[in-house]
Amino acid sequence: MKKLAGLFALVMVAGMSAMPAFAQEAAAGKPPEHVATAIAIAAGLSMAIAAAFCGLGQGRVAAAACEGIARNPGAAGEIRTAMILGLVFIETLALFTLAIVFAKVGY
Repeated sequence: MKKLAGLFALVMVAGMSAMPAFAQEAAAGKPPEHVATAIAIAAGLSMAIAAAFCGLGQGRVAAAACEGIARNPGAAGEIRTAMILGLVFIETLALFTLAIVFAKVGY
């Protein structure tokens, strides 16, 4: 898991370092076609990554909640409430990513 996190951090740093190069061309007006294509590809990849990690996180939350309810059925209400709150926080990652995708691609 540490290797995956390191690879993800490396990809994010590499992506952030390319932003100033794109910003200089966009300052003159509408970006060229190859920049618009790169933005669309990056938007699609970011949505795919967000959806994948949201799915993994939600699966872990549901599994932990089911295990907790199986161990202590009397605490099912509190566990369910905490599970729903956790799922909401995880799902906001995908919704915020979708909002940023629409903001970046829909210029």
